[in-house]
Amino acid sequence: MLIASGLLALLIGAAFAVLLSSVADLRTLERRARQSEEVLKVTNVLERQVVDLETAQRGFVITRQESFLQPWRRAQLAVPEEAATLARLVGNDPQRQRQARRIVQAIGSYLRDYSIPLVATVRGDPEAARTVAATDEGRKRMDAIRGEFDGFLTAERGLAAAQERRSDAAAQRAIVAAGVGLGGSTLLIALFAGYLTRAIVQPVRRTAAMADRLAAGNLGVRTVERGVGEIGVLERSFNTMASSLEQSREELAASRTRIVAAGDQARRRIERDLHDGTQQRLVSLVLNLRAAEAAVPPERPELRAQLAGVADGLTGALEELRELSRGIHPAILSEGGLGPALKALARRSVLPVELEVDVGARLPEPVEVAGYYVVSEALANAAKHAHASVAQVEARARDGRLHLSVRDDGVGGATLGGGSGLVGLADRVAALGGTIKVHSPAGQGTTLQIDLPIPGVAAGPSGSPDPDGAGPLPAGPVPGDPG
Repeated sequence: MLIASGLLALLIGAAFAVLLSSVADLRTLERRARQSEEVLKVTNVLERQVVDLETAQRGFVITRQESFLQPWRRAQLAVPEEAATLARLVGNDPQRQRQARRIVQAIGSYLRDYSIPLVATVRGDPEAARTVAATDEGRKRMDAIRGEFDGFLTAERGLAAAQERRSDAAAQRAIVAAGVGLGGSTLLIALFAGYLTRAIVQPVRRTAAMADRLAAGNLGVRTVERGVGEIGVLERSFNTMASSLEQSREELAASRTRIVAAGDQARRRIERDLHDGTQQRLVSLVLNLRAAEAAVPPERPELRAQLAGVADGLTGALEELRELSRGIHPAILSEGGLGPALKALARRSVLPVELEVDVGARLPEPVEVAGYYVVSEALANAAKHAHASVAQVEARARDGRLHLSVRDDGVGGATLGGGSGLVGLADRVAALGGTIKVHSPAGQGTTLQIDLPIPGVAAGPSGSPDPDGAGPLPAGPVPGDPG
């Protein structure tokens, strides 16, 4: 910018310098032209005075009438004044000054040495003034004066023509300077605008587009660092910011994944502790009570009834504990995988569920846990909030991703925000790098679409449909289900 501004200023300054020089020359030439015009005018007046002087003198010589001497005297008085004016006008030019001096000297000599003596001679001896010699001398002197005038006027006209040519050249130079300045300035401005567009506008636009993509969540975007100066600093700063945001997001995602994994492990540990510890202890107590009940003598029916009541209470507590254990972490999910766990979940649902499962082999544990709890929460919301009459669940593993879909025919209006249970599902899905979409127009039911990546699984079909996974499933035990 500094270089371009300097070049533009230099070009405009040079053009204005030429223009100012041309204007100064034009003003000088104009002043000289006016002076030359005045010189020509004074010279013409002086020449007319000399002609009047010679005419009046000749008339007096021929007629000897004193009336002819009045113009002669006026011309004689006017000649010195006009001669002084001419000398003043050409005082700054030695050559013109010499020519004017010769004219004045010739006129003075004519008056002093010829005209005044001739008038005096006419008064004393008229015939002597009419001689050929006197006449030839007067003609020679007048021819000499005219020659001086002609030479002076020719030189003055030549000088005026030269000044006019110089004036035309100065005007042409001013026009050329103005044209070059205007064209060069326009070219430099166009080049400068192109440079600004390439060096500033385009990088700023690229950086703004990068900022928009960053705001949209694409933290892997970067801008090309080709700018110079402050633009380069801006590009590097944006790339550094994007790298920092991407690193922070990766750290946040890893932290969220660890939190979810830790929660799942805690659930699994609690379920295992309940199953292997408390449940087994309760089963042993129930068996002991049943054995004690069987050993009670027939004559003690009240004791038998008492033991039976305690055994029934323990059995009910055991069932409640098993239900609680399934809610914490179903054992069938760890033992059989996502397909059997979803089938068991569908059988226990208070809503009729149409289930389609095509997941093939076992999936990574975080993916199975996330898929199970997403379907579980969606069915719970459909029964509790949507007042639905039926739900449709699809689970398919394709191209290295697990696609889940849960649809119901409830009242709709569900959103990911607003404190709904879907917020926790969105966090769980996002922790695994997946996406969740909710389509829930009012009065038209709700559709959840979940997409989870499957680490370590290549793209392509991953299994065939399970013939037992389609259609409404009847209630009943599922192998591996502790319930």
